[in-house]
Amino acid sequence: MKASSVLHYKGYSAKPEYSAADRLFYGKILGIDDLVDFSSENARVLEGAFHSAVDDYLAFCEEIGKNPQREYH
Repeated sequence: MKASSVLHYKGYSAKPEYSAADRLFYGKILGIDDLVDFSSENARVLEGAFHSAVDDYLAFCEEIGKNPQREYH
């Protein structure tokens, strides 16, 4: 089975990267104009940080009455 470095959640995706200078894993939701990013010092909790970023984005859009952007295909 081939490992994937792309995370997927609720129709959104992200490809996390690592900054050796900052000692930080980070990423942003791909394929949308809105900037939704996430980060973690620990690779084991990075996927949870991505899920939280997506959930927060969707909650914020609902709160302000905006349709959340969806990934371009």
